[in-house]
Amino acid sequence: MFKKIVLGLIAILGLALTFGSAGAFESTANFGGDSNEGGTVTLSYVEWDTEVASTHVIAEVLKDEGFNVNVIPLDNAVMWQAVANGEADGMVGAWLPLTHGEQFDEYGDQMEDLGKNLEGAITGLVVPTYMEDVNSIEDLTDEAGKKITGIEPGAGVMNATEKALEEYPNLSDWSLESSSSGAMATALGQAIDNKDEIVVTGWSPHWKFQKYDLKYLDDPKGIFGDGEEIHTMVREGLKEDNPRAYQILDQFEWDLEDMESVMVDIHDGKDPQQAARDWVDNNQDKVEAWVAE
Repeated sequence: MFKKIVLGLIAILGLALTFGSAGAFESTANFGGDSNEGGTVTLSYVEWDTEVASTHVIAEVLKDEGFNVNVIPLDNAVMWQAVANGEADGMVGAWLPLTHGEQFDEYGDQMEDLGKNLEGAITGLVVPTYMEDVNSIEDLTDEAGKKITGIEPGAGVMNATEKALEEYPNLSDWSLESSSSGAMATALGQAIDNKDEIVVTGWSPHWKFQKYDLKYLDDPKGIFGDGEEIHTMVREGLKEDNPRAYQILDQFEWDLEDMESVMVDIHDGKDPQQAARDWVDNNQDKVEAWVAE
């Protein structure tokens, strides 16, 4: 009970801080979808490159269908709690079964799972291909100063990496350095520029696999699982309150190449909303399937 109270306070604080930030909304704030068609839809997301891309793309599609759309970046756990509490209408960034397994166990029965919007997602440890002698986690010895460069604490890939440090004897004296998705990518780019050794927590889809020559390390113990799907989750009651928004979110589905193309544009400096707008304009055949009535 205490844990839920604390999480609730964190959620309220996170949302309050977001509402007070410049550019937090792309339209007038209004939590929960309006009961009328063409009302407001609020989408929460965690600021991972994948979710920045997918959330802005589906937001542009919803706008084209007459909705006002709020896209609100939140911390990982708060993103889930916002949908569970009905403070946000939905999200399109639930990595299952591993990355968000803990959040799904806690909040999944308080929202509706609309199923996968992308399949073939994977996580694991990643190195540049020029590290030719390292092809498996079991091959790691003293590379990169016995350090794995990670992302935000609490992310599923970080939890799996912590477990890998415990399960693989050769990693017993290795460390996992938490940072952020952006900091990890920066460190990776700098190491590659200098041909230095580096081991990072990785996931696909991600623009880094289009920009750099990288490889996943084999995982004989199966710590990182066999692959994941990214699901769309919506608040309870959205289908009744706003059936058209519910239908579009339910029909949203694309592939790795689609997502990575948007991610690359954003990484190369394009504004996320503009990158999403360009993708939607250039892929009307796929969009038509999402908005079909």
